[in-house]
Amino acid sequence: MMLDEILENNKKFVEEFEGEKLSHHPQKKLVILTCMDCRLTGFLEPALGIGRGDAKIIKNAGNNIVDEDAIRSIAAAIFNLGAEEVMVIGHTDCGMAGSDAKKLENTMLERGIPQEEIDKYDLKSWIGGFKDEKENVLDNVDKIKNHPLIPNDVPIHGLMIDIVSGELEIVSDDR
Repeated sequence: MMLDEILENNKKFVEEFEGEKLSHHPQKKLVILTCMDCRLTGFLEPALGIGRGDAKIIKNAGNNIVDEDAIRSIAAAIFNLGAEEVMVIGHTDCGMAGSDAKKLENTMLERGIPQEEIDKYDLKSWIGGFKDEKENVLDNVDKIKNHPLIPNDVPIHGLMIDIVSGELEIVSDDR
C-alpha cells in the first residue's frame, strides 16, 4: 500500500529534518490559486522563487472557481492572514482542458456511483472543465475581481506556466 511507503518516507524525513517555527502568515503576502496537477509539485514554487512560508497556495482541479470554496480561501488569506496580492496560475497541457462530462459520468457508473446520484449534478459545471487554459485563467481572475467579498485594492494577476520549461507568461496584469 502507498500509505506504508509514505509512513516510511516520513520517518526518514523526520529523522533528518531540522524543523523551524514559521508564521502562518504568508511572508510574501501572496495567495496563489493554481492547479492540483502533480507535475507542479516541487516545480511551481522554485519557478516562482518562493519557499516554505512565503505564500498561501490553493490547489484544485484546473485552478478553477466552480463554487465558493476557492473564494473563501482567498478571502481568508486576505482578511485573516495578511495576503495583499493574488495570482491565478494555470499551466500548459492541463488535464482539465477539454474534460468530457459524458466520459466522467460513464466512469462514475462503472465505479458503482448510482445514476440517481449523478443526476443530482450538472457534471459539466461541477467538474469545472474548460477548452482553453489561458481563457480559464482570465475567467477565474474575473470571478475573483468581481466577487463582492474581495476588496478592489487587491491586485489579481493571471499567469500561465509552461509545464515543461517553467517559463511564466502574464495573461492578466493588475499592476
